[in-house]
Amino acid sequence: MERAVFNVTSVLLLLALVTTLPTKEDWDIYSFHINSTVTSRYATTVITSRVANRMDESKEIEFHVRIPKNAFISKFRMFIDGQLYDGAVKAKEQAQQEYAQAVSSGQSAGMVSSVGRTLEEFKTSVNVAPHKKVTFELTYEELLKRRIGKYELQIHARPMQPVKDFKVDVYIHEKAGISFIKVQGGLSTKDLANAITKTHADKEAWVHFYPTEDQQKTCDSCGEQGMNGDLVVVYDVNRSAAFGDIKKSSDGYFVHHFAPSNLTRISKNVVFIIDQSGSMHGRKIQQTRTALLQILSELAEDDFFGLITFDSEIFHWKRELVQASQENLGSAKEFVKRIKDRGATDINLAVLEGSRMLNAHPREGSASILILLTDGDPTSGVTDLGRIKSNVKEAIAGKFPLYCLGFGYDVNFEFLKTMSLQNDGVARRIYDDSDADIQLRGFYVEVATPLLTDVTMIYLGGTNLTQTNFSQYYDGSEIVVAGQITDNNVETFIPQVVAISWNSKVTFSETNMTEIVSDDHIQRVWAYLTVKQLLEKELQLSGPEKDKVKEEALELSLKYSFVTPLTSMVVTKPQGESTDVLHKPKEGGTDRDEQRSSGRPSAGYFGGGVQFPDHGMLFDDLVGMQLVPAPDIDYDMVYFDSPGHSSPTIVTATATTPTTATAPPFHRFLLKAENQSIPLCFDVTGNVRLKLLHSPSRELFVNGELDSVANGGFTKIVIHVKPDLYIDIDVNEIIVRDGQTLTHHTGEEQITAGSVTVIKRNKEVDVATGDIRIVILLHERHGEKFLWPVLRRRPSDNKAEGILALKPAVYEELQQTPSSRLKINGQEVDVGRFGAVDYSIPSPPTGGCWLVSADVALQRPLHDFIV
Repeated sequence: MERAVFNVTSVLLLLALVTTLPTKEDWDIYSFHINSTVTSRYATTVITSRVANRMDESKEIEFHVRIPKNAFISKFRMFIDGQLYDGAVKAKEQAQQEYAQAVSSGQSAGMVSSVGRTLEEFKTSVNVAPHKKVTFELTYEELLKRRIGKYELQIHARPMQPVKDFKVDVYIHEKAGISFIKVQGGLSTKDLANAITKTHADKEAWVHFYPTEDQQKTCDSCGEQGMNGDLVVVYDVNRSAAFGDIKKSSDGYFVHHFAPSNLTRISKNVVFIIDQSGSMHGRKIQQTRTALLQILSELAEDDFFGLITFDSEIFHWKRELVQASQENLGSAKEFVKRIKDRGATDINLAVLEGSRMLNAHPREGSASILILLTDGDPTSGVTDLGRIKSNVKEAIAGKFPLYCLGFGYDVNFEFLKTMSLQNDGVARRIYDDSDADIQLRGFYVEVATPLLTDVTMIYLGGTNLTQTNFSQYYDGSEIVVAGQITDNNVETFIPQVVAISWNSKVTFSETNMTEIVSDDHIQRVWAYLTVKQLLEKELQLSGPEKDKVKEEALELSLKYSFVTPLTSMVVTKPQGESTDVLHKPKEGGTDRDEQRSSGRPSAGYFGGGVQFPDHGMLFDDLVGMQLVPAPDIDYDMVYFDSPGHSSPTIVTATATTPTTATAPPFHRFLLKAENQSIPLCFDVTGNVRLKLLHSPSRELFVNGELDSVANGGFTKIVIHVKPDLYIDIDVNEIIVRDGQTLTHHTGEEQITAGSVTVIKRNKEVDVATGDIRIVILLHERHGEKFLWPVLRRRPSDNKAEGILALKPAVYEELQQTPSSRLKINGQEVDVGRFGAVDYSIPSPPTGGCWLVSADVALQRPLHDFIV
């Protein structure tokens, strides 16, 4: 089935869902990971699901995921009994031939279909022998869009059963620097909020979501079948230069992100064309009135506007555009309140009249916008879709964009999309739901503040460019252009942006070429953008031109293994089973429109390191400590007094100030500061043993034995639960002592001991007990391995004690010259600026800190944290 290319939100959107319908005694999802890496707004997401057949007979194991409609699947594979089964991207016609036999036998199981506002569903299944396991791995890619000044990463989790090894890891790397990052959504509230850890370090950010099995049953929409909700990561990047930033790959591809913000807004001329036909009856018309009243209130006084309603006729509030004065707005609102549904739908007449109103009111230095809202097909006047598109294009004549909002599923969305694309606009579906009025207003906010018109992106010495002409640029959005540098010669490559701001022509230029990226992601950004735009162009053409563009899009889709409307993923299976062919559905298709179409273990969180020159790094949600050599110790139940807190993360840095040969080593701890970008740090002298976590209500005690390696970490972590359960973790093995039973574990496996679950992976050990989850990372420095613990899930009662449960410091800067001085909890102290490495991150970043005494930083004696 062919489909139209859709235009997803201008925010970063990453959405993944696993839906399975097992009964616990049939088959078990014992591991599910989502790992997403975002580099310069390009996201690559890997979903990995591991499932075991617990039955004494073969079972059909299903794998369902939901991915963003704006994404392209680029890889799918299955691992069964050590055998790899790979999916292959092929031209749709070729794939259909291979699929015909499976369809006729009724055994097909793979599909992609639309399942909501922003999702497509991928589904496949495979027969698994008794007591065997299967691993599914799906990869998809997307260029992330900016909307209303932010990117948004949305993850929807619904595994249909609690999963012991469930985790989401997100890594974001933006060379421009990340200006802010926060976590929202239903899965970030109540008890689940303690399962989220976040680190922000200037140009990098990490978000981890590690809910325990018990937690997966306790959110608002959770239950015995596990989680069902959203986790949303929201962020934006720094924009120091109006020209934006250009990144170049070593093979000559480039991508330019252009989003100037310090510009004067341009007043606008806007005409709203509102469908009031009979199909808008009930909630639709009421929500439209509500949204319009709010939108009218937000018009600026120097804006001019018009308002048309239509069914088989058109109705004007006023026949010409008028200024958005309080008097005119009041009158327009009364008109809106009287809008009632009736009659048929004459889209042609209404859009031509809106175009006439804008053409009759040219204002120098302003931006004109035409917005159409309709919920159905044209049923009156001119009803031939081709003729309507031709009439509208002739009337607008490239002077202003047309934005089409399709209300509900009865509308011909492909028609609206094509008409918008032909007139420099976009189409957006408004979903018939309780928040439709918010959706309408949300779209208006995106186009409410024009900053530039007639934007031309010029790249002398560039070739194979994506779209370079844009009718308007709005505040909070972003223009992205990719291409190739001719002969990979940077010296002859001259980028420039020319646009109109108010009444004057403005030019943005950059003389220095920015960063060169060695990997192939810049080339994939170019391919992604090019395919998307070719598919949009194909919608607007006919005849040989259409065929030529389609062939070009197909060639690129095959080259880069993208599942697009022109290609399909052929999923191979074990011998004797059907071959699945996975297609991409049309935008807005429902579950009735089923079509055939088709993650990686992640990292942990805890820090440590050596002293470096200060880089001004921001440590968000981090608390730090420095390690020292320690003698062998015996671990018994340890009690100590420490106030209960929410739990930041630990990082460490080793000071390298010159010492005598006999002087004991001293080490530096970082303590995250509340609402400050620079943490505090303090030194600990001599060999110490650290109390990491003590939760009296759970009878849980976690202690750490430090190694004797400079800038190292823990050689051993011991977890003591209840009177007779000990878990001893070192760099080589895990030893479990449960009563009189002693077991040694060295491989990657899942261990259950009493109320504790331990999952050993390649570079980390994941420990969960009740509502607490600790990840212990394995690091290596100069050939020496060491451990580093991170509290991924804080206790819900906030009564835990120890280093992992430290409360963030509160301080304010009083002066920085001639010496630095802080006020910490009311006490003024002199400080110095030093550096640290954060070992809470798999690839540890470096950052700065304010050095104070341990007692000042901790606001209590240091010996309270030493065994």
